[in-house]
Amino acid sequence: MNQSNPNSQLILLVDDEADFREIFSMKLKAAGFVVELAEDGLQGIEKAKILKPDLILMDVKMPGMDGVEALSRIKADLSISKTKVVFLTSYGEPLPVEEIQKNDRKFAQELGAMDYIRKSDDLDEIVNVIKKILGKNSS
Repeated sequence: MNQSNPNSQLILLVDDEADFREIFSMKLKAAGFVVELAEDGLQGIEKAKILKPDLILMDVKMPGMDGVEALSRIKADLSISKTKVVFLTSYGEPLPVEEIQKNDRKFAQELGAMDYIRKSDDLDEIVNVIKKILGKNSS
């Protein structure tokens, strides 16, 4: 945890794309969050057990253990089962946006995730969605 600001909320960002992790973690840190990183689902689960993050942002499609399997394991582990999880996805570009959003949100909620965020969305908008999920005021 960030000792200089005990009010900072911890986000665990789980994504196999190094460039996305770097850019998005800088954006989240600039918004006042403490950010920890993991490269895949298994590493994400291990870090979640140790760090007890306020929110896990998890890519759906990753090599090894994907986000769906990782979420299933998180929900089955009593020590972290109540952790808020939001999927990151780049799926569904060819379909109309409204249909994609409806299908992705339903899919995420059926699996136990709170919501999903499309990686192609504006980073400022993504930060605002995360703030709403964590109960912080948008600036």
